[in-house]
Amino acid sequence: MGSDTIKDTSAMIAEMDPLLDPAQWCFVSASDQGWAFALMPHALSTFREEEGLSLIVSQEAALEAGIEADPYCRIKLRINSALDGVGLTAAVSAALADARIACNIVAAYHHDHVFVPAGRAEEALALLIGLSRDKQTIA
Repeated sequence: MGSDTIKDTSAMIAEMDPLLDPAQWCFVSASDQGWAFALMPHALSTFREEEGLSLIVSQEAALEAGIEADPYCRIKLRINSALDGVGLTAAVSAALADARIACNIVAAYHHDHVFVPAGRAEEALALLIGLSRDKQTIA
């Protein structure tokens, strides 16, 4: 972890700086190795599970592979939060849950990425911006 990471819960929320990625992404699972390797160049992220390789791929790549999956949009939290920071993802998921918006959070090394149903992406972004502003006002 770098020394420029933020670990304080209130600071992480106040400075999360959410950004909506206009692309649409799909969560898919590949138990067939050949099929998994074919999708790898299109994967934003992968995770090996007992049932197969889980991938997050562009909606276009999923459709080209003959996969129908629900589209999600990604909201990148541009804060460089510490990997051992506590509370950011809990606050984000709670705010979205209160609005009945499903979310899948992927924690990468530098940033957290929040995937929400494409049809509710703008609403989710507005909620996260509001959450951040509320925390800035309190701080």
